[in-house]
Amino acid sequence: MTDIKNGRPVSAQEPKGEASPRRLARMAGVLYLIVAIFGGFSFGYATAKVYMPGDAAATAQLMAADAGLVRMGIVANLFQATVWVFLAMLLYLLLRHVSENAARAMVLLVAIGASITCLNEVFPIAGLLVASERSYALGFGTVGSQTLVLLLLDTHHYGFLIAQIFFGLWLVPLGYLAYKSVLFPKVLAALLVVGGVGYIVGMLGVYLVPAFGATINTYATIPSTVAELWMVGYLLVIGIRPSASADRAPLGV
Repeated sequence: MTDIKNGRPVSAQEPKGEASPRRLARMAGVLYLIVAIFGGFSFGYATAKVYMPGDAAATAQLMAADAGLVRMGIVANLFQATVWVFLAMLLYLLLRHVSENAARAMVLLVAIGASITCLNEVFPIAGLLVASERSYALGFGTVGSQTLVLLLLDTHHYGFLIAQIFFGLWLVPLGYLAYKSVLFPKVLAALLVVGGVGYIVGMLGVYLVPAFGATINTYATIPSTVAELWMVGYLLVIGIRPSASADRAPLGV
C-alpha cells in the first residue's frame, strides 16, 4: 500500500505518537548545545572572573563588584544542569533499543551529577552574601569575611571537581550505546568513552597530585572536549547516520 501524497509505503511512515530518530537526535543536539553554552559561561567566564585562588581580598572585592555577573553565573549553571537531565532523557529514548540497562545507567549518572552541580551552587550564593553584606564584615572583621568568601569559592571549586566524576561517567554508557548502535560513527563513540575516562583521570590528578593537578586535568579532559563538541555538531548537523535500520529503531514516546 502506497501513500499517494508522499509516494512511499504506508508501513514505512512514522507511527502516530512516535518521534523519528533524526528528530530526537536534533532535539538532543539543541539541548546539548544549551548545556555547553551555559556551562561554559558559568564555569569558564563568570566564575573565572571573580575567583582568584589564594587571594582572599581580590576574590571578595571582585565578588562584591560583579555581583550581577555572579548571580548570572549561578542561574546559568542551575539551568544547564536541569537541561542536562532532559538531554539524558532524550538520548535514552534514542538509544534504549540498544541496551535498556545502559540507557538507564546513563540517565541515573546524569541525575546524580546534576544534583551535585545544583547543590554546589549554594557556596557561591553564600560567598556573594558574605562579600556584599556589611553585617558579615562587622561580625568576622574585614580579613575574616574575605577569607570566608575565598573558602566558600574554594569549596565550590572542589565541589565542581566532584561533579566532574559524573561528567565523565555518563559518557561511558553513552559511548557504549552509540558504538553498539548504527546511529553514530564508531570513532566518535569510542572517543566519548575515552573522554569519560579522561574526566576521572583529571579529577584524580587534582586531588592526588596537587602541584600538577591543574595541568593534568587540562590535558586529561581534552578528549572529552573534542568528543562532546563533535557529538553536539553531529546531532545538530546530521542527527543520526542515515540507514534503514536506524529509521526502524523503536522510539515510542
